[in-house]
Amino acid sequence: MTDAGDAGDAGDAGETSADADAAAGRRVRADGGAPATQRTVGILGGMSYHSTLDYYREVNAGVNDSLGGHHSADLLVSSVDFGPVEALMREGDFDALGERLAARAGGLEAAGAEAVLLATNTMHRVAPAIEDALSVPFVHIVDVTAEAIREAGCERVGLLGTRFTMGEPFARDRFAENGVAVVVPDAADRELVDDVVFEELVHGVVREESRAAYRRVVADLVDRGAEGVVFGCTEIGMLLERSDVDVPVFDTTERHVARAVDLCLGRVDP
Repeated sequence: MTDAGDAGDAGDAGETSADADAAAGRRVRADGGAPATQRTVGILGGMSYHSTLDYYREVNAGVNDSLGGHHSADLLVSSVDFGPVEALMREGDFDALGERLAARAGGLEAAGAEAVLLATNTMHRVAPAIEDALSVPFVHIVDVTAEAIREAGCERVGLLGTRFTMGEPFARDRFAENGVAVVVPDAADRELVDDVVFEELVHGVVREESRAAYRRVVADLVDRGAEGVVFGCTEIGMLLERSDVDVPVFDTTERHVARAVDLCLGRVDP
Protein backbone atom coordinates (compact mmCIF):
# COMPACT_ATOMS: atom_id res chain seq x y z
CA MET A 1 0.00 0.00 0.00
CA THR A 2 1.29 3.47 -0.91
CA ASP A 3 0.64 6.36 1.46
CA ALA A 4 -0.94 9.41 -0.10
CA GLY A 5 2.03 11.49 1.01
CA ASP A 6 4.49 9.23 -0.82
CA ALA A 7 3.38 10.51 -4.20
CA GLY A 8 4.30 14.09 -3.28
CA ASP A 9 3.34 16.91 -5.64
CA ALA A 10 2.84 15.34 -9.04
CA GLY A 11 3.17 18.73 -10.72
CA ASP A 12 2.12 19.68 -14.22
CA ALA A 13 4.03 16.78 -15.76
CA GLY A 14 2.01 14.25 -13.79
CA GLU A 15 5.13 12.66 -12.28
CA THR A 16 4.42 9.92 -9.77
CA SER A 17 6.54 8.58 -6.95
CA ALA A 18 7.10 5.46 -9.09
CA ASP A 19 8.48 7.70 -11.88
CA ALA A 20 10.82 9.32 -9.39
CA ASP A 21 11.91 5.95 -8.05
CA ALA A 22 12.68 4.70 -11.55
CA ALA A 23 14.58 7.88 -12.41
CA ALA A 24 16.67 7.46 -9.26
CA GLY A 25 17.51 3.90 -10.18
CA ARG A 26 15.37 2.24 -7.52
CA ARG A 27 13.72 -1.04 -8.41
CA VAL A 28 10.01 -0.49 -9.04
CA ARG A 29 7.17 -2.99 -9.26
CA ALA A 30 5.85 -3.67 -12.74
CA ASP A 31 2.46 -2.30 -11.71
CA GLY A 32 4.03 1.10 -10.93
CA GLY A 33 3.45 0.81 -7.17
CA ALA A 34 5.88 1.20 -4.30
CA PRO A 35 9.55 0.27 -4.83
CA ALA A 36 10.17 -3.46 -5.02
CA THR A 37 11.94 -5.29 -2.24
CA GLN A 38 15.07 -3.56 -1.06
CA ARG A 39 18.54 -4.97 -1.14
CA THR A 40 19.50 -6.56 2.14
CA VAL A 41 22.55 -4.84 3.60
CA GLY A 42 24.69 -6.39 6.34
CA ILE A 43 26.29 -4.28 9.07
CA LEU A 44 29.13 -5.73 11.11
CA GLY A 45 29.22 -3.70 14.31
CA GLY A 46 29.67 -3.56 18.07
CA MET A 47 32.99 -1.69 17.84
CA SER A 48 31.68 0.25 19.71
CA TYR A 49 27.96 -0.30 20.10
CA HIS A 50 27.39 3.47 20.23
CA SER A 51 28.44 3.85 16.60
CA THR A 52 26.49 0.75 15.59
CA LEU A 53 23.36 2.32 17.08
CA ASP A 54 24.04 5.40 14.93
CA TYR A 55 24.34 3.25 11.81
CA TYR A 56 21.12 1.37 12.56
CA ARG A 57 19.14 4.51 13.37
CA GLU A 58 20.40 6.61 10.47
CA VAL A 59 20.14 3.96 7.74
CA ASN A 60 16.56 3.24 8.78
CA ALA A 61 15.77 6.96 8.90
CA GLY A 62 17.24 7.48 5.44
CA VAL A 63 15.17 4.68 3.93
CA ASN A 64 12.02 5.93 5.62
CA ASP A 65 12.69 9.48 4.41
CA SER A 66 12.66 8.12 0.85
CA LEU A 67 9.83 5.59 1.06
CA GLY A 68 7.63 7.07 3.76
CA GLY A 69 4.87 5.25 5.56
CA HIS A 70 6.06 2.42 7.79
CA HIS A 71 9.07 1.56 5.64
CA SER A 72 12.43 0.81 7.23
CA ALA A 73 15.72 -0.59 5.97
CA ASP A 74 16.20 -4.28 5.19
CA LEU A 75 19.26 -4.81 7.41
CA LEU A 76 21.14 -7.65 8.99
CA VAL A 77 23.29 -6.63 11.96
CA SER A 78 26.01 -8.74 13.54
CA SER A 79 27.30 -7.07 16.72
CA VAL A 80 30.45 -8.45 18.30
CA ASP A 81 31.65 -8.18 21.90
CA PHE A 82 34.08 -5.27 21.78
CA GLY A 83 36.04 -6.43 24.84
CA PRO A 84 37.98 -9.27 23.18
CA VAL A 85 38.31 -7.24 19.98
CA GLU A 86 39.85 -4.30 21.82
CA ALA A 87 42.24 -6.62 23.67
CA LEU A 88 43.46 -8.21 20.43
CA MET A 89 43.81 -4.79 18.87
CA ARG A 90 45.99 -3.54 21.75
CA GLU A 91 48.09 -6.72 21.49
CA GLY A 92 48.52 -6.09 17.77
CA ASP A 93 47.09 -9.49 16.85
CA PHE A 94 45.40 -8.35 13.66
CA ASP A 95 45.59 -11.81 12.11
CA ALA A 96 43.26 -13.13 14.82
CA LEU A 97 41.03 -10.08 14.44
CA GLY A 98 40.84 -10.58 10.70
CA GLU A 99 39.80 -14.21 11.13
CA ARG A 100 37.18 -13.31 13.74
CA LEU A 101 35.60 -10.50 11.77
CA ALA A 102 35.80 -12.34 8.46
CA ALA A 103 33.83 -15.20 10.01
CA ARG A 104 31.15 -12.81 11.24
CA ALA A 105 30.97 -11.08 7.86
CA GLY A 106 30.58 -14.48 6.21
CA GLY A 107 27.67 -15.12 8.54
CA LEU A 108 25.98 -11.97 7.28
CA GLU A 109 26.39 -13.11 3.70
CA ALA A 110 25.05 -16.57 4.56
CA ALA A 111 22.01 -14.95 6.16
CA GLY A 112 21.24 -13.05 2.93
CA ALA A 113 23.27 -9.82 2.93
CA GLU A 114 23.87 -8.55 -0.60
CA ALA A 115 26.59 -6.13 0.56
CA VAL A 116 28.47 -5.76 3.84
CA LEU A 117 29.62 -2.68 5.75
CA LEU A 118 32.02 -2.66 8.70
CA ALA A 119 30.73 -0.04 11.16
CA THR A 120 34.14 1.03 12.46
CA ASN A 121 37.12 2.80 10.95
CA THR A 122 39.90 1.14 12.93
CA MET A 123 38.88 -2.41 12.09
CA HIS A 124 39.29 -1.58 8.40
CA ARG A 125 42.86 -2.49 9.25
CA VAL A 126 41.67 -6.05 8.53
CA ALA A 127 39.43 -5.18 5.58
CA PRO A 128 41.42 -7.39 3.17
CA ALA A 129 40.68 -10.48 5.27
CA ILE A 130 36.98 -9.61 5.29
CA GLU A 131 36.90 -8.95 1.55
CA ASP A 132 38.60 -12.27 0.88
CA ALA A 133 35.95 -14.09 2.91
CA LEU A 134 33.03 -12.58 0.98
CA SER A 135 31.58 -13.19 -2.45
CA VAL A 136 29.28 -10.16 -2.07
CA PRO A 137 30.68 -6.61 -2.15
CA PHE A 138 32.40 -5.11 0.89
CA VAL A 139 31.77 -1.34 1.07
CA HIS A 140 35.02 0.25 2.27
CA ILE A 141 34.58 3.31 4.48
CA VAL A 142 37.61 5.11 3.01
CA ASP A 143 36.42 4.73 -0.58
CA VAL A 144 33.07 6.42 0.01
CA THR A 145 34.68 9.17 2.11
CA ALA A 146 37.36 9.87 -0.50
CA GLU A 147 34.64 10.19 -3.12
CA ALA A 148 33.02 12.98 -1.09
CA ILE A 149 36.38 14.69 -0.56
CA ARG A 150 37.11 14.73 -4.28
CA GLU A 151 33.63 16.02 -5.05
CA ALA A 152 34.30 18.92 -2.63
CA GLY A 153 37.47 19.78 -4.54
CA CYS A 154 39.85 18.97 -1.68
CA GLU A 155 43.16 17.23 -2.28
CA ARG A 156 44.73 17.26 1.20
CA VAL A 157 42.85 16.57 4.43
CA GLY A 158 43.59 16.09 8.11
CA LEU A 159 42.68 12.75 9.66
CA LEU A 160 41.41 12.18 13.19
CA GLY A 161 40.82 8.67 14.50
CA THR A 162 42.27 6.08 16.79
CA ARG A 163 46.05 5.79 17.04
CA PHE A 164 45.84 2.81 14.67
CA THR A 165 43.90 4.73 12.02
CA MET A 166 46.15 7.79 12.28
CA GLY A 167 49.47 6.03 12.82
CA GLU A 168 49.33 2.98 10.55
CA PRO A 169 49.32 3.18 6.75
CA PHE A 170 46.10 1.27 5.98
CA ALA A 171 43.85 4.36 5.92
CA ARG A 172 46.43 6.78 4.49
CA ASP A 173 47.34 4.37 1.70
CA ARG A 174 43.70 3.75 0.79
CA PHE A 175 43.07 7.51 0.66
CA ALA A 176 46.16 7.89 -1.54
CA GLU A 177 44.83 5.23 -3.91
CA ASN A 178 41.73 7.43 -4.19
CA GLY A 179 43.76 10.56 -4.96
CA VAL A 180 43.59 12.15 -1.50
CA ALA A 181 46.66 13.13 0.58
CA VAL A 182 46.38 12.85 4.37
CA VAL A 183 47.94 14.84 7.22
CA VAL A 184 47.88 13.31 10.72
CA PRO A 185 48.55 14.88 14.14
CA ASP A 186 51.97 14.60 15.75
CA ALA A 187 52.68 11.71 18.13
CA ALA A 188 51.55 13.52 21.29
CA ASP A 189 48.28 14.65 19.73
CA ARG A 190 47.64 11.19 18.26
CA GLU A 191 47.86 9.83 21.79
CA LEU A 192 45.49 12.52 23.07
CA VAL A 193 42.93 11.86 20.34
CA ASP A 194 43.12 8.10 20.92
CA ASP A 195 42.77 8.44 24.70
CA VAL A 196 39.60 10.50 24.31
CA VAL A 197 38.12 7.86 22.00
CA PHE A 198 38.79 4.87 24.23
CA GLU A 199 38.54 6.44 27.68
CA GLU A 200 35.55 8.67 27.00
CA LEU A 201 33.64 8.40 23.74
CA VAL A 202 33.24 4.61 23.56
CA HIS A 203 31.70 4.87 27.03
CA GLY A 204 29.33 7.63 25.92
CA VAL A 205 31.24 10.33 27.84
CA VAL A 206 31.55 13.78 26.21
CA ARG A 207 33.73 16.40 27.93
CA GLU A 208 34.04 20.07 27.00
CA GLU A 209 37.79 20.02 27.68
CA SER A 210 38.17 17.19 25.19
CA ARG A 211 36.18 19.13 22.61
CA ALA A 212 38.53 22.09 23.07
CA ALA A 213 41.56 19.82 22.72
CA TYR A 214 40.21 18.30 19.50
CA ARG A 215 39.54 21.75 18.09
CA ARG A 216 43.16 22.70 18.77
CA VAL A 217 44.38 19.55 17.01
CA VAL A 218 42.23 20.34 13.97
CA ALA A 219 43.53 23.92 13.86
CA ASP A 220 47.09 22.56 13.81
CA LEU A 221 46.24 20.25 10.89
CA VAL A 222 44.81 23.20 8.97
CA ASP A 223 47.99 25.20 9.66
CA ARG A 224 49.90 22.29 8.11
CA GLY A 225 47.93 22.51 4.88
CA ALA A 226 44.78 20.46 5.45
CA GLU A 227 41.90 21.76 3.32
CA GLY A 228 39.37 19.74 5.29
CA VAL A 229 39.23 17.28 8.16
CA VAL A 230 38.11 13.65 8.22
CA PHE A 231 36.31 12.39 11.30
CA GLY A 232 37.90 8.98 10.91
CA CYS A 233 36.45 7.36 13.98
CA THR A 234 32.78 6.53 14.23
CA GLU A 235 32.58 8.12 17.71
CA ILE A 236 34.18 11.49 16.90
CA GLY A 237 30.88 12.92 15.70
CA MET A 238 29.66 12.57 19.28
CA LEU A 239 32.25 15.19 20.31
CA LEU A 240 32.77 17.53 17.36
CA GLU A 241 30.24 19.18 15.09
CA ARG A 242 30.88 20.95 11.81
CA SER A 243 30.50 24.29 13.57
CA ASP A 244 33.47 23.40 15.78
CA VAL A 245 35.94 23.66 12.88
CA ASP A 246 36.58 26.19 10.13
CA VAL A 247 37.16 23.83 7.19
CA PRO A 248 34.95 21.25 5.47
CA VAL A 249 34.25 18.16 7.57
CA PHE A 250 34.07 14.67 6.09
CA ASP A 251 32.46 12.35 8.60
CA THR A 252 33.19 8.77 7.58
CA THR A 253 30.13 7.48 9.41
CA GLU A 254 27.81 9.85 7.55
CA ARG A 255 29.27 8.90 4.19
CA HIS A 256 29.10 5.18 4.97
CA VAL A 257 25.51 5.48 6.15
CA ALA A 258 24.51 7.43 3.04
CA ARG A 259 25.97 4.72 0.84
CA ALA A 260 24.11 2.05 2.84
CA VAL A 261 20.83 3.89 2.25
CA ASP A 262 21.54 4.11 -1.48
CA LEU A 263 22.35 0.40 -1.56
CA CYS A 264 19.16 -0.53 0.25
CA LEU A 265 17.09 1.49 -2.20
CA GLY A 266 18.93 0.28 -5.29
CA ARG A 267 20.17 3.75 -6.20
CA VAL A 268 23.71 2.46 -6.67
CA ASP A 269 25.23 -0.91 -7.38
CA PRO A 270 27.23 -2.51 -4.56
